[in-house]
Formats: sequence, C-alpha cells, structure tokens
Amino acid sequence: MIRHALSAAALLVAPGVAQAQALRCSAPATVDRPRPDLPDARQPQRRLPIGSYTLAITWAPQYCHEHARDAAARFQCGSGNRFGFTLHGLWPDGVGKDWPQYCRATPLLSREVIRRNICATPSAQLLQHEWAKHGTCMAGSSPADYFARSTGLYAKLRYPDMAALSRGPLTAGALSQRIAAVNPGMTADMMRITANRRGWLDEVWICLDTAFRYRRCPAHQGGLSPNARVRIWRGTR
Repeated sequence: MIRHALSAAALLVAPGVAQAQALRCSAPATVDRPRPDLPDARQPQRRLPIGSYTLAITWAPQYCHEHARDAAARFQCGSGNRFGFTLHGLWPDGVGKDWPQYCRATPLLSREVIRRNICATPSAQLLQHEWAKHGTCMAGSSPADYFARSTGLYAKLRYPDMAALSRGPLTAGALSQRIAAVNPGMTADMMRITANRRGWLDEVWICLDTAFRYRRCPAHQGGLSPNARVRIWRGTR
C-alpha cells in the first residue's frame, strides 16, 4: 500500500481551521480499471467556448451514508479510509447556460494517473468520467495537466469546523459565509450549496473565471437559496 496519511491541504491547514479533505487515505498499489465513459443521447458531445469554470467538491460523509453498500464506493467508504470533502471535478462552463462536454475521444486513464489522484477523487470511474466529460474540453490539456489543475485548486481550499456547524441550525447562505471566511479572496456569492431532497449537504460548487480565480456565480448556476436550511451529516465524528 502507498500511504497518504493526509492530503497536502490538510498538512498546510491553518490553526483553528478544520481539516476536511483526505483525513486518512491509503492509495492501493493496484487500482481498478475504469470503463469507457462516452457521450450518448442524454449526454451528447458539445464543443462550445469556455466562459468560466466550476470546481465541485462533495461532502463525503453524506455520500458514504447513502452509498456505503455500493461496490463502487468501497474504496471511499471502507478500507479504513476517511474523507471530509472530496474533489468531484473541475467543470468548464460555457458563455451562457450550456457548457462544453465530451469534446474529444479519449482512451482509458493510465493506472499511474488514477493512483496519483485517487485520494482526492476516490473513484477510478469518476476520474475517467471527469476527464472524458470535462477535461477533454480544455484546449491542449492532457489527463496529467487536467488533474494537476483540479487537485491544485482543491488543495488550496480551507474549511470551517464542519462538525461544529452540523450541531446547530444552518442555512446555505450561512454555510457559504463560513467557507468564504477561511478562504482569502472568496465571498459567499462565489459558491453554490447543493443538498439532497431531505436537505442534507451534498456538494459545494465554487465559481471560477477563465484564469481560475474566484468569481461571483451567475444567476443560472443553481444550488440552494441562501435562506434554505441545510443539514450536515457527520457520520461517527
């Protein structure tokens, strides 16, 4: 096993800011081989200009609460691994409401690329999907380039004490404000909070410009209303 005791972000975390990324992750010596991820009638190929980006992070305790029995979630939710926020992906957005996707054909990711990034995005199949759907639309980008960019942005993020926030009433707007407060250059309107149908935190979408700087999210970005109640599943913590 290749030991990744803490992510780079966790090691560099400022005093008083909770560690909420790869709290404990062992990258396996042998990784799963993903399936091809291809466009179809529901998710067609779209070659469009890039107007901005979204960095999507997932609250892993909630994901594992819902998917712990799924074979595909075994690495993330079992095997002694423990995550806070994981990296869903870096998504190129369009100039309007539509976005580019599946811009060019791509082979399967190498095992080396998967192993290098699996403690940020803990699923070989999700890594394949993110590269095929989103990474291929970034001009001149290779899998190594795409994941270096996305994991670099992810590693810079800091988080408030999520366990403490989970113990009191919370709105999406208040959560955005608390996240923004520990990330220099970020304000609450530069992210969107998503939740499942029962109001449990699912993801945080952070809006970026074409230079990968934080930007105000467009009105069509979606997510919860700032006044919406949101709950945080903390599992056994």
